[in-house]
Amino acid sequence: MEPLILIVEDDRKTSSLLAAYLAREGYRTVAAYDGEQALKLFGSAQPQLLILDIMLPLLDGWEVCREIRKSSTVPVLFLTARDEESDRVLGLSLGGDDYVVKPFSPREVVARVKAILRRVGQAPETTDGTVTHGPLVLDTGKRRVSRNGDPVLLTPLEFALLKTLMLAPGRIFMRDELLSHLYPRGESVVDRVVDVHIGKLRQKIEDDPAHPELIITARGTGYRFADRTSQASL
Repeated sequence: MEPLILIVEDDRKTSSLLAAYLAREGYRTVAAYDGEQALKLFGSAQPQLLILDIMLPLLDGWEVCREIRKSSTVPVLFLTARDEESDRVLGLSLGGDDYVVKPFSPREVVARVKAILRRVGQAPETTDGTVTHGPLVLDTGKRRVSRNGDPVLLTPLEFALLKTLMLAPGRIFMRDELLSHLYPRGESVVDRVVDVHIGKLRQKIEDDPAHPELIITARGTGYRFADRTSQASL
């Protein structure tokens, strides 16, 4: 069955247009027209991706994303009318996976949807297995992460970033190099996107995110994962 996409957009004409273009590509869609309706429909329909406008009645897109991220890693594609870096960074810091600035071409939105779903469903680049570093365990086959035996809820981009770093402990990755792993199709993103995702990852896996011991900053260069101190099975 094709993925179900929840379109959250208060402009019904725009919502219908997006639904029509997505239907041409075989996707199923459901629509919500305000933030509260979006949360209710998300819970009942269980979509595989959200297209989420920021300016919404009742609850804005920021708040909708915050609520969803408390329990789900479903990809979120933001629609924004403001082409400002601060808005884009905020969306990514809340757990958004991508963004499109209005006015946009429906074909661009469809292309972004395909790219996101491809990243979520793509096969691991290495043989299925696990990588362990102290209490942190990454399962590449099941796309799961646990810490001290408890599951760690990561977005698809956060998982891809952690996987890249953990599979090469001690190696320094430049920001541009990490961007190529997160956006292999060369999507246009702001320069700070890697820093945003690193910050979110540290909040989830570090004992003290302010003094990270796993994801280390290489000043002026990029990031590296701490040298391996435990076994990996791949």
